[in-house]
Order: sequence, then C-alpha cells, then structure tokens
Amino acid sequence: MDKVPITVRGFAALEAELKRRQQEERPRIIQAIAEARALGDLSENAEYHAAKEAQSHNEGRVLELESLISRAEVIDVAKLSGTKVKFGATVKLIDEDTEEEKTYQIVGEPEADVHAGRVSITSPIARALIGKGVGDTVEVVTPGGGKSYEIVGIQFGA
Repeated sequence: MDKVPITVRGFAALEAELKRRQQEERPRIIQAIAEARALGDLSENAEYHAAKEAQSHNEGRVLELESLISRAEVIDVAKLSGTKVKFGATVKLIDEDTEEEKTYQIVGEPEADVHAGRVSITSPIARALIGKGVGDTVEVVTPGGGKSYEIVGIQFGA
C-alpha cells in the first residue's frame, strides 16, 4: 500500500467527513430504509431503492475514507522551509502570456481543490514546479495547451 501525503488540515477534513458519514449519514439512511420498508411492496418502492442506493454510496465513501486515513502520511507544512518548491509549499506564479498572478499550495490528492488554490502533488503543474526556485520558469502541459509560468514566490507554513 502506498502512503498518501496529506497536510494536517487535509487529514482533519478526512476524519471529520468519516465521522459525519458514520455518525450522522448512516443512521439517517437506515431510518429512511426502515420508513420505506413500512410502505409495503419493495419491488416498486422508489423511496426504498433510493435509500438503498444512498446507503451503498455512503458505505463506499466510508471504506474509501478509512483506506485514505490508514495510508495517510501527515506532513505538518508549518514545520517546512526552504527555497525550492516541495510538498506543502505555497507558490506564487505569474502567467507569462497574460501576466496574471496565481497562487497554489501543493497538497495531497485527497485535499486538492484548484478553485481554493490547492493543487495535487500529482497534477501536471505541481510536477513541473517541484524542485524549482524563485525566478525559475516552468512549462506546464495542460488539457488546454501549454502554459509558461515564472515563480515569483515560495512560502511555507499555514
């Protein structure tokens, strides 16, 4: 089993989701199944089938979360430092075509959210940035074509 790198914040979010799914969602779904059963004929009972599908989805996610948590390698980014991009770094970039500034934190796959500025360590942009320093230019091949960025800042912590 491969270890999954994850930040302290990302690990806490996984644990919170697991707890919610086990302690809130599971009992709610079991109640919905019981109520649907009480309605009678299960073969044509849409509420029953919907509740069973929700149960299946929830239990699948619980198993996935338990697996991620057991394989997690929690890295406290507040304790990291350096001048090169690595896991946990918050990197400020300038798009060399548009002069647009972007900031991304490199995080583990389970916590990646590009809209929140968190990119997975396995993403094309993170792979291009790893090991680079301020002033370096990186070429990133994206689904929308090639992009060129200049690294203007690297920060660790929080």
